[in-house]
Amino acid sequence: MSDRASTTTTTPSPARSLGSIAARGAILTMGGQGVKIMLQFCGIVILARLLSPNDYGLMAMVVVLTGIGEVLRDFGLSSAAIQTRSLSVEQRSNLFWINSAIGVILALTLFTIAPVLAAFYDESRLIPIARILAITYLLNGIATQYRAQLNRGMSFGTLAIIDILGMAAGLAVGLFMAIEGYQYWALVGQQLALSAATLVTLVLAARWLPGLPCRSAPMADLLRYGCNLMGTQLIGYATRNLDSLIIGYRFGAEALGLYSKSYQLSMLPLNQINAPATTIALPVLSRLQQQPTRYDQFLLHGQTLMLHLIVCVLAFAAALAEPLILLVLGPQWQEAVPVFRILAVAGIFQAASYTSYWVFLSKGLTPLHLRFTLISRPVMIGFIFLGALWGVSGVAITVASGMGVLWLWGLFFLRHSGAPVGAMLRNGLIIISGYALSAGFAWYSADRWGSSLPLQLLIGSAAMVGAVLTLGLSWPPFRGSLLQVLSSSTLLRAGRPSQP
Repeated sequence: MSDRASTTTTTPSPARSLGSIAARGAILTMGGQGVKIMLQFCGIVILARLLSPNDYGLMAMVVVLTGIGEVLRDFGLSSAAIQTRSLSVEQRSNLFWINSAIGVILALTLFTIAPVLAAFYDESRLIPIARILAITYLLNGIATQYRAQLNRGMSFGTLAIIDILGMAAGLAVGLFMAIEGYQYWALVGQQLALSAATLVTLVLAARWLPGLPCRSAPMADLLRYGCNLMGTQLIGYATRNLDSLIIGYRFGAEALGLYSKSYQLSMLPLNQINAPATTIALPVLSRLQQQPTRYDQFLLHGQTLMLHLIVCVLAFAAALAEPLILLVLGPQWQEAVPVFRILAVAGIFQAASYTSYWVFLSKGLTPLHLRFTLISRPVMIGFIFLGALWGVSGVAITVASGMGVLWLWGLFFLRHSGAPVGAMLRNGLIIISGYALSAGFAWYSADRWGSSLPLQLLIGSAAMVGAVLTLGLSWPPFRGSLLQVLSSSTLLRAGRPSQP
């Protein structure tokens, strides 16, 4: 239904505790993420056995470009709509039309430059792939503000269901096409189905239709916030995907397929936890800006929860990469094992830096974030070009090293922001060190006593659990961090509103 009055805003009611909303949202969102991880994992396993590294490489060549377009398509306006304290219906409608128009322009642009992309990689099959994927720009552009509206209203359960339905639709189409022998077209069909299903469910759930564009609505602050964030995200995306661009250009689709699959697997826990964590953290932190103590409590608690989940999974996966990849994906992915190990380390450092991203956005520090990105990302680019001299593994090593540098550098930039930078650093170092030691013991145990792949996995898993429990009992800082994960009381106290 359409909005009735121009004076209506979408600021959530303060009647309920922000802490209870966040805790409930965490339960609903992480429950949804559990289902999504199962769906994505099943898709990865089955599709990896039905398709070749070359198929994934072709898709990755196009995704490098379409991902840049996705950043431009959003233009930072979804976060702008979430972060602002009040949002009129006219502003929301204007944001919808801006995102939709950008989506149309980008779709036409990609359709037009598809031959240029194919010529760059010397791969004619990329022309039809790129032109079909251009449709996703239009679909995602329309969906942007519908998702932002539900996020702003803290409808975390609804968003979780929508993401599950979209992923399930994409997976069903991709699997059907792969089984029917469509090869790389199965991956294209998966992306189209995911975008279309997500858009339909978002529109049905939001129950909102945009009004006509309104010139009198104040848009300057929203556009300024979005422009700064978009610039930061664009630079960040370009440097994060420069490795794929270089590998595809220098070493071809096969090498890029191995690298992209390793990257996808290493980013699986990161993407499935960071995205919903940000969905919950950003609106809550934005409303706690005037309560520094509670802001710090919520931020540190969220960092602890997120890092324990991500670092534990990635450290375990790095330690037991060989049995995991060979048993799950098949022997044709053997060459991905060393690359995956290195990229898992990169994922750990990237997860550690995400709390800084929350601070930049929730405090409205997008100009500072852009400045940090403009200064730091050229260093990352230099790392990647240097690594390319030593092949795919060299690129992976420099990516991991660069991620570690960016994590520490980001904390340095926030030293005057009022955020608990010292505590954020200590938290990260304690958690990473604890799981690194545990993973080292798991790798040693599996390598020494595992005579077969299944036995390596079994022994390594037992060793990892034993090492974590031992550290929890013998190392007080790590034990305190683990106990914090087991209790939500800090999170609830951090979000409880003050009495009038």
